[in-house]
Amino acid sequence: RCRIDGEELFASLQVDGAAMRRGLRLLLGSGVLLLLRLVPKAEAEEPPAPAVDGLLGDSGYLRALRRQVLRVARSEGDVLLSGPTGTGKELLARALHEASPRRAGPLVSVNVAAIPAELAAAQLFGAARGAFTGAERDRRGYFEQAAGGTLFLDEIGDAPAALQPQLLRALEQREVQVVGGPIREIDLRVVSATDAPIDGEGASFSSALRHRLAALEIRLRPLAAHREDIGLLARHYLALAFEGGEVILRGAAGVHLDQWDFRY
Repeated sequence: RCRIDGEELFASLQVDGAAMRRGLRLLLGSGVLLLLRLVPKAEAEEPPAPAVDGLLGDSGYLRALRRQVLRVARSEGDVLLSGPTGTGKELLARALHEASPRRAGPLVSVNVAAIPAELAAAQLFGAARGAFTGAERDRRGYFEQAAGGTLFLDEIGDAPAALQPQLLRALEQREVQVVGGPIREIDLRVVSATDAPIDGEGASFSSALRHRLAALEIRLRPLAAHREDIGLLARHYLALAFEGGEVILRGAAGVHLDQWDFRY
C-alpha cells in the first residue's frame, strides 16, 4: 500500500520536475513516511559542517548555514537576519553569540515591536532620574545592559521612524544619548532580525540604517524549502517528549504534514 501526498496510489504515477523539487511525501503501509525530493547537485554534495547548538538538520542548506554562522560569529560586524516568521532567527542570534569571542558577555534580547514608540529611546538607551514623569532613578537601557556582549533586536523592521536616526548614530558612533543624561560609549555587537521587507520600493525603513545593520547578512529559508530536515526535527522533539516533556508538532508555515499532529 502506498499513498503519495495523501492520495492512494493504485497504478503508476508520473511526476514533473517542479513536483520533485517541491518534494513528494510517500507513506508506505501505515508506518513508514519518506520524502522524495530533487535538490541541486551542489547542495546535495555540501560537505559536513561542525555542530552548532540548536541548528538541527542534515540538508545541504543546514550544513551550509552552520558553516556560515561559525564564519560570521568570528567577526565583529553587526548582523542582520532576514527571513519569514518561524525560521529560527532568535535561535540563530543565540548561536552567533555562543560561537563568538563575546560569549562570556551578556546576550540581551529585545522585541522592538513590543516597545511603545514614546518609550523606545528610554528603554534602548537609558534615562536619567527626573528625565520624565515616573523616572525616579537612573535607568540603564538595553544597549548598556548588553555591554561586552550581544544585543539582539528582533522585529527591527517595526522600529518607529523617530527612533531610526538615534539607532543609526548609536551603531555608527558606538555611543548612546541617555534621555535627560550624558552621552555614553558602548562596546557591543548588534544582531537584528526582520521578517518584513525593509528595503526596496514602498519600504519606509531608513536605507542608511538598513545598510549599517547589515554589515553582515544571513538570509534564512522556511522549512518548506528544506523539507528533508522534517524527519530529523520530528525525531528530536519526539525524543524530548518521551523524556517526560510535552511536545506538539503541527505543520509549520508552508509545510503540509497531512495528519501529523503528535501530542505526548
